[in-house]
Amino acid sequence: MIFYIFYLFLPILFLGDYMKFLKFIFFLILGLFGCLIIFWISANIYAKISPKIAISGANNLAIYDVNKDLVFSGNVNKDWINLDKVSKNVIKATIASEDKNFYKHSGFDFLRIIKSLIINIMSKDNVQGASTISQQYARNLFLDFDKTWKRKWKEMWVAIKLENHYSKNEILEGYLNTINYGHGIFGIEKASKYYFNKSAKDLTLAEASILVGIPKSPSNYSPIINYEAAKERQLLVLNMMEKNNLIDKIEKEKVYNTTLEFHGENTKYDTKMIMYYQDAVIKELKSISTIPESYIETGGLKIYTNFNIDYQKKLEESANNNLDDNKDLQVAGVVMEPHTGKIFAILGGKDYYQSQFNRAIASKRQVGSTMKPFLYYAALENGFTASTSFLSEKTTFAFGEQTYSPKNAGNIYGNKAVSLAAAISYSENIFAVKTHLFLGEETLLEIAKRVGIKEVLDPVVSLPLGTVEINIIDLTTGYATLANGGYKVSPHFIEKVEDSEGNILYQFKYSEDLVLNTSLTFILNELLTTTYDSLFIDYNYPTTISVAPKMTKKYAVKSGSTTTDNWNIGYNKELLVSIWVGYDDNREIESGNFYYAKNIWIDTIEACLKGHENFWYDIPNNVVGVFIDPINGALANEATQKKKLMYYIKGTQPTSYEPVFKESTGE
Repeated sequence: MIFYIFYLFLPILFLGDYMKFLKFIFFLILGLFGCLIIFWISANIYAKISPKIAISGANNLAIYDVNKDLVFSGNVNKDWINLDKVSKNVIKATIASEDKNFYKHSGFDFLRIIKSLIINIMSKDNVQGASTISQQYARNLFLDFDKTWKRKWKEMWVAIKLENHYSKNEILEGYLNTINYGHGIFGIEKASKYYFNKSAKDLTLAEASILVGIPKSPSNYSPIINYEAAKERQLLVLNMMEKNNLIDKIEKEKVYNTTLEFHGENTKYDTKMIMYYQDAVIKELKSISTIPESYIETGGLKIYTNFNIDYQKKLEESANNNLDDNKDLQVAGVVMEPHTGKIFAILGGKDYYQSQFNRAIASKRQVGSTMKPFLYYAALENGFTASTSFLSEKTTFAFGEQTYSPKNAGNIYGNKAVSLAAAISYSENIFAVKTHLFLGEETLLEIAKRVGIKEVLDPVVSLPLGTVEINIIDLTTGYATLANGGYKVSPHFIEKVEDSEGNILYQFKYSEDLVLNTSLTFILNELLTTTYDSLFIDYNYPTTISVAPKMTKKYAVKSGSTTTDNWNIGYNKELLVSIWVGYDDNREIESGNFYYAKNIWIDTIEACLKGHENFWYDIPNNVVGVFIDPINGALANEATQKKKLMYYIKGTQPTSYEPVFKESTGE
């Protein structure tokens, strides 16, 4: 290559002094190439005398569930297949499509690199890669595929060491046994068994060319996910084989037109169910500073998680059963143990095969009225009770020259004083904004931070109506503090990580940080049972009363809706379930579709807790229960038609049979 450049510049070297600059450029390039050659020779000599790297742990990633049963493994010994046992069809198709000069280069195909650089520069896009099989295998030895220069440098060094310590066949064997073939499947033998129910040694060219096309983009080229895209990729592989004289045109067309039957065997742990959870586990794993970034240093990892296959099935089945008639609506869900923060199950979307975007861990959506419980806890902390009342009427709030006119759902107002209990039952927006302004707009921010919500919130008047966007796990963490009696928890998927020798690399540390008043959280949890209580049927209906017939246990529940987002979050002492439903493109949800989140929630939590006791909270010693009129909050008497048992800190319970109404214009 150096001599080609020399001859290119030779004619202009003697054209005069004005060519001195070009001479300088020429010799500069010549010097750089010389330095690169010296570096390359030195790197290979150093790699040769360096200790041989152990590659048996590549992708040896084992994930265990809450019962310590294996649910996922990347590469384990029983799935490793020797190269001489792999079909020649796989080997030929892989080399032709991924690295035709594999047996000729020393780990890096420099001509291919230069060619791809030229193509990418001319197209002004990164349209062509130049990674060899050795480089790709080196990449598989790391936990993630970060594209930083530091990572690229490490991958390059590992590739050089591979070429110096292992034969080409050993490198190819390792590559085929560690590459990702989609659906959480790593290695050609496991892929062959999954897709075609046979060993890799028995793959036909039609089957091999389909499989070889998958690793380029496993989520797009799986024939089970997208058959058309997989066939297009197969044709590209076959074209490369034809171009390299491995097959002729007639054989190519015959292979391409071969009808294939896909096995897609589902085991006890259906990969469709665990992939969103697995993605979340890997993301959390990469955030743990004590975990080495390469498998080379660990010999593989054993990850013990909180994954509960039973709860995961219930969550997924509930979502599928309720959303079956609406193909565009998406869903996110979380099942958490409130007193520990253990995440037992998640849904990142309706179907992982169709969309790998994990809405449970990656998206933020407007939370609507699910923000109100934090506001009302703050109100209880500042002297409010279940009987505290505000007027329910159309209201415009003035702030200097600006005004704000929130509306109740459906524009329904009582046009009378209503209690805090009734306001929670109906999810009154006017009551919420009045409470927010009464407490001061910083108060809700302080409570949200105290309960563990990490999202940075602004002190705006609309905050209690949920105009802010929060991630579902972040919001669920805040609810866990309410559900467990006031203790702040850390949501987590991983309990423990060990290396291949059983040495503990990471152990989750629990802490008990009491951030809320236990008596007040009890009172709030009782208030959140009003959302499905028929005693509150009056000028409006409780927001989740539609799912009350399905309830066999007592729950604290809050729904929330904006024009684009539909939420339902509920819990008892044992379990917390959060559900979001909406469109990825933020289009408005049709008015008749706001029941989805409620139905998915009730079906999930009832299925998960079937056969369990009705775990509810013990009444604190300083709390007293009295019967009140549920709408106006007055103490009930013999003439009161509806009576609701509500709870108060001793000394704050109503003592009058008249409604308690205190507002700037009332007494």
